[in-house]
Amino acid sequence: MLCWLAVAPGAAWAVLRLAGLDRGPLVQALAFTPYVAAWSPIPLVLALALRRRWPALVAAVAAVALVAVVAPRGLASSPPRAAGPTVRLLTANLLAGGAAPDTLVDLVRRHRVDVLVVQEFTPRAQADLDRLGLDRLLPYRQLNPLDGTPGSGLYARFPIGDVGVRRHRGAWGFTQAYGTVAVPGGPPVRVESAHPAAPYAPDQVGFWRADLAAQPPATPDGELRILAGDFNATLDHSPLRALLRTGYVDAADATGRGLVGTWGPYDGDPIPPVTIDHVLVDRRIAARTVEVLTLPGTDHRPVLATLQLPAP
Repeated sequence: MLCWLAVAPGAAWAVLRLAGLDRGPLVQALAFTPYVAAWSPIPLVLALALRRRWPALVAAVAAVALVAVVAPRGLASSPPRAAGPTVRLLTANLLAGGAAPDTLVDLVRRHRVDVLVVQEFTPRAQADLDRLGLDRLLPYRQLNPLDGTPGSGLYARFPIGDVGVRRHRGAWGFTQAYGTVAVPGGPPVRVESAHPAAPYAPDQVGFWRADLAAQPPATPDGELRILAGDFNATLDHSPLRALLRTGYVDAADATGRGLVGTWGPYDGDPIPPVTIDHVLVDRRIAARTVEVLTLPGTDHRPVLATLQLPAP
């Protein structure tokens, strides 16, 4: 009985993850699947030590299943052939405008960022960033600064056209600034600052699923698209995997950085880090590198992706 009690949680978790049963409070729980995968061999070792054949078999299947869905995020995959210009994109959630503006501008300057997308973007944050010189580093923009958490922004070194703002219907009313960036020597790229609702309580899960379903799908036979921002979802959540199946690639996953946490303990909360900030790129775009950086004043860590576009 003790052996089965040790094996059952991992087996149940594997079933929930593989079946995509992220409903209600399970949505939050499944974000921690990488930790469960790391723990999953322990019940197997226990069952083998006790020479319990069936518990060992169940534990082995569960461990293999969980490790198989999680481990590839730490391994780089072969990128597509891309001979166009390189674009350095940075995404940052500013925590209701509370992130340190001087550090953010320094990150843009030091890493020679070409495109910046921000979430939880406020009028005060916009003023502070421009005062510190962001308007000179990234002069083109499509901004929707709002008090609190709904605001969104898109900055670029290159001209932006066909701009707009997507408004979600969720309880927080998050918005997503977007526009088409004209990269010199490359094809135009549609860039959007993603920010679907957070599933922080069971009654918010419906909004979370609706906002993720409303994200623009990839257009692998049409224009290039990049979705970057705070998705409030990990690769263990089925709505995000469904979005990827339209033709996106997660840049961190593609470069072997998919297990690096981007949200959790960075403002003092005792939460193990999880990866909910992503840069999703059209599968024709080659993700070369991804770095997870530090930004004081927010519970998120910025994500910097170096991307190579296909030739025009």
